[in-house]
Parts: sequence; structure tokens; C-alpha cells
Amino acid sequence: MAGRGSRLRPHSLTVPKPLIPVAGKPIVHRLVEDIAKILKQPIEEIAFVLGDPAFFGEDVVKSLEELATGLGARASIYRQDLPLGTGHAIMCAKESLSGPAVIAYADTLIRADFELDPAADAVIWVKQVDEPEAYGVVKLNPNNEIVELVEKPKDFVSDLAVIGIYYFKEVGELKKELQGVLDNNIQNGGEYQINDGIKAMMANGKVFKTGSVDEWMDCGNKNVTVETNARMLGFLQSDGENLVAPSAQLENATIIPPCFIGENVVLTNATVGPNVSLGKGSHVKDSTIKNSLIQTHAHIKNANLDNAMIGNHVSFDGKFTSISIGDYSVLE
Repeated sequence: MAGRGSRLRPHSLTVPKPLIPVAGKPIVHRLVEDIAKILKQPIEEIAFVLGDPAFFGEDVVKSLEELATGLGARASIYRQDLPLGTGHAIMCAKESLSGPAVIAYADTLIRADFELDPAADAVIWVKQVDEPEAYGVVKLNPNNEIVELVEKPKDFVSDLAVIGIYYFKEVGELKKELQGVLDNNIQNGGEYQINDGIKAMMANGKVFKTGSVDEWMDCGNKNVTVETNARMLGFLQSDGENLVAPSAQLENATIIPPCFIGENVVLTNATVGPNVSLGKGSHVKDSTIKNSLIQTHAHIKNANLDNAMIGNHVSFDGKFTSISIGDYSVLE
């Protein structure tokens, strides 16, 4: 999670993208907790690869340490000082690369329930997609083993896209191959990639299988993050979760579910929903909001919002509709 999330600016200018809440919880928290549910076994350690300490500061570290502790694990913090690719990022955490491990990119959310194949040396999680030519996909043999990774194939290979989550029965084997990638300066697009380590493992006879997710949700830019927020709210509602904090205050207000309403939110002469997340301490007055993601301590009045994303501590008074406003902005 070392990237700056430039496609999600202005929201990622002050908050690292993996810590931006979706449906009331930071992206990376949801991802790690969902992976833990699938693994169905104790987790000893969670290693986080962060970027510049000036941006990923002590508040970020504390949040991640609390996430790990909540899952009964210890947190290890590593830094990637230069954006040199996924393989390089993984090797920044090489001290933690031993035993069974999951490696995941922290800007995606999933819904899945499957058993890890005990016969596999590794599992690459995939999602069936309609336009495989736009993704990296896996090629399978007749035994449903992965034999090749193909990036944005011009000719049909498969419709199983790689989503950026991997399981290794012994991650030290990946570490060994990635060290070879670094030592031999094997780059693609000027970066060191995990795929080159995986291909070396395949060449050495390691068995790779697929794990299929039911849902794969991106948080890359404003529009898809708002869409992901809506989808996640729907899933949480189906799971029976209570999404409205008891401390929320409603004065002549209507909530159309699914919505997440955080602690100490105040709604006055407002209609909120469907598919809205309102962070803690936000106030909404004389407004209608739907299909929107609003962070903490925002003050909104006289608004009619749809497909909006609003940051923390924003003050907004206006008639605009589809907007994207970063933290601490004031529009009055």
C-alpha cells in the first residue's frame, strides 16, 4: 500500500487511499478482515508495505497496528521508498517472507467464500470478467492448473482476471525467485514485477491453482469508489449488519437503505439514501443525498447530491449535484 493513489485525488492528498473509508470502514481494514474470513485459520503476522513516512505517518501506523491486533496478529511495518513495482514492494518485506502467506494489493475489495486447495503450492485469486483483453488473465491446463500469466491478451486466453491477491504455501519460494529478479535486473515497464517471480516458480514445477471470488470491487477513482461503496452497503445489509449508529440524531429526516450512518451524525430536514455513507460527526441539513460517499465531520446544507464523494471536515452549501471535494474544503 505504498502508492499515493493519484487517480483518487483530491481525496488521497491527505489520506492514503487504503485508509479511505468505504461503507464506514477503511478499504484496507475491510480487505484484510475479508481475507481472514476466507483463510479460516489463525494469522500470526500482518506485514504492511508503506511509502514515504511524511505521508504514511504515525497515525497510519497506529491504525494498521490496531487492525492486526484485532485479528490476533502482530503488525510489521516496512517502507518502499521508490515506486519500483510489485515485486520490489514485496521484497521490501523480505524479513517476513517465510511460511504460508497471502499477498494482496490494498486498493481492492472482495466478497468470496472458498477453500484453499491443499494440493496447490500457490493460489492466484481470479474473477470472471466480460472483457478479458483489458486485464491480466491466467491460462489453465486440462487439470485446471495455472500455466501462464498473460497481460491484456489480444487473442482469447481465458476470462479469468487476476485481481491482485495471492496465496503461497511457502512464500519463501517466491522470495527466492524475486531475489533473482532483482539481482538480474529483470524489469517490465521499468519496474520489478511479482509475475516474474511467479513465472520462475512455475518453471520450477510449482503447482498454481485458482481461487474464484464472487465480487471484485475497485477503489481506483472517484466514480468506481462511489459505486463500490453502494455495492458494499448492499452486501452488508444482506448480511444483517446494523449500519445506523445509535448516536445518530434524526430531525424530520428520512433514511432510505442501504446507508451507513456514523456516530453522532445529525440529519435535519434531510433525505439520505439509498447507497450513502456518512462518516462520524457529519451534519446534513435541508438536503437530499443519494449514491454518495461522505467522510467524517462534513457539514452539508441546501444540497441535492448524487454520485458525490466528499472528504473530511468539508463545509458545503450549494446546488451542485455530482461532485468530488477533498478534505477541509469550504464551498459556501
